[in-house]
Amino acid sequence: MSNLKRYRLTIWIFIGFFLGIAAGFIFGKPIIPVAEPLSQIFLRLLRMAIMPLVITSIVSAVIQVGSAYGLGRMGLRTFGYYIMTSFLAIFTGQILVNVFKPGVGAEIGLEASPEAISAVERGIGDILLHIIPENPFKAMADGDVLPVIFFSILLGFFITRLKSDQRSLLGNVFNAAFEAMLKMTTFIIWTAPFGVFGIISKIVAETGFASFKSLGFYFIIVLAGLSIHMFFTLPMLLKVLGKVNPIRHYRGMIPAILTAFTTCSTIVTLPLTMKAVTEVSGASKRAAGFVLPIGATMNMDGTALYECVATIFIAQVYGFELSLSAQLTVAVTAVLASIGAASVPMSGMVMMSIILSAVGLPLEGVAIILAVDRILDMFRTTANVFSDSVGAVIISRFESISSKGN
Repeated sequence: MSNLKRYRLTIWIFIGFFLGIAAGFIFGKPIIPVAEPLSQIFLRLLRMAIMPLVITSIVSAVIQVGSAYGLGRMGLRTFGYYIMTSFLAIFTGQILVNVFKPGVGAEIGLEASPEAISAVERGIGDILLHIIPENPFKAMADGDVLPVIFFSILLGFFITRLKSDQRSLLGNVFNAAFEAMLKMTTFIIWTAPFGVFGIISKIVAETGFASFKSLGFYFIIVLAGLSIHMFFTLPMLLKVLGKVNPIRHYRGMIPAILTAFTTCSTIVTLPLTMKAVTEVSGASKRAAGFVLPIGATMNMDGTALYECVATIFIAQVYGFELSLSAQLTVAVTAVLASIGAASVPMSGMVMMSIILSAVGLPLEGVAIILAVDRILDMFRTTANVFSDSVGAVIISRFESISSKGN
């Protein structure tokens, strides 16, 4: 019964998806006047939540991990590892989606058809400069995500530099605001089945079933990217930097991997991951106790890979070839947004909305990938947990070397 309750929203999304297919096929274009308002309500609610959620989640996350700054060397190495593996995962996904182009030629009748998207028109230098907002309130009002993320990270960091009473006061305010936004977001994502029904029924009514071939191709590309990252990239880092046999590490991680796969939760696997890295792979309890809890919140290699592939796929569906600078925007946004998104219900959908907004693509593209999101969530969570475990082993080894050197 508890498992059914856990997957209740997913079940309703699938119901909305398949009812949308049936309605679009049976009724054809006459279903559109019904489908249109349902999809628009869902998308407007999603847009409404993005900015407050970004600000409160990132500021509260930065405040909570602010103590890591005081740990100096271990903190820097840990965050360095997170950034390195996230970009390696993103790079893997970008190669696959750019080579195989699953969205090119897809016959998906999406309503919004932008003539241009902002990220394509900017160079890398412009993007880096644009991240720094001249007026953060204007950026919030305009829905400009990257400057808001940058401002939120800085604000959270400098709150940790305040006196203890001030830090505690503002920390409580942002934590409470984040909890309120979580409740609002939970309400909004429960409208997803209606939004999915509206968007999918419209697509089927206008284009038939041709769109689902591209969706299956996209699904395979994401799985291939996650497999390469988990079975090649991370084991190589474990062998070269951690000096641990990857096969032995895999064996120890089997309980944690299976738990991550079935629950789609990095937090739930923490005790199992901690046991595996300390008892099987030889990581110190100090390193594991620091790296793993923070990694469960901030280190999401699988999710970052998935978001980037999905964004480029959606751009291909709309007929855009994302430039190098635009794909850099996707990568940077995915890494920065991951800081606070792990605690959000259906964080994949929320992060997807954030990234699409940053690049300038319409949000209705989210509905295309929601059909396979839950299945892919199982695989990307597994990759997230395995990356955390590899990080704990590597950081432990470097901390051991440093302590001997001193």
